[in-house]
Amino acid sequence: MGMLADFKKFALKGNIVDLAVAVVIGGAFGKIVAAVVADVVMPIVSLAMPSGDWRKNGWILRKAADPKDNVVLNYGDLLGVTLDFIVVAFVLFLVVSKIVKRLEDKFGKKEEATTKDCPYCLDTIPIKATRCKSCTSQLTA
Repeated sequence: MGMLADFKKFALKGNIVDLAVAVVIGGAFGKIVAAVVADVVMPIVSLAMPSGDWRKNGWILRKAADPKDNVVLNYGDLLGVTLDFIVVAFVLFLVVSKIVKRLEDKFGKKEEATTKDCPYCLDTIPIKATRCKSCTSQLTA
């Protein structure tokens, strides 16, 4: 019974549940971003590229009698996946650094300082200390 109770305690910790929620929301958000990239960004990129379906571009490294046995280096697909990654990373940067930061600034609670620097030796001491533990100086309130 002890192992089951320990597992329950571990699985229901706040950070584990938060992580699970973040993974689910991240997966759903990833689908939205992938759809934006595939349906909005890539058609615009395809207009700028010389050939229409540039993701299928590649070099045939070894040509076989049967075309399905050819060895092809698909650089178009590699470039497409790289561009997908850059767009997804940029969107995540915007969301995390801009929107979440604004929400944290607006609604986040401010942490009160628990330490201060001694004015004499600059060692870190508790905020309520009346004497420095390093230089033993008497501190004024």
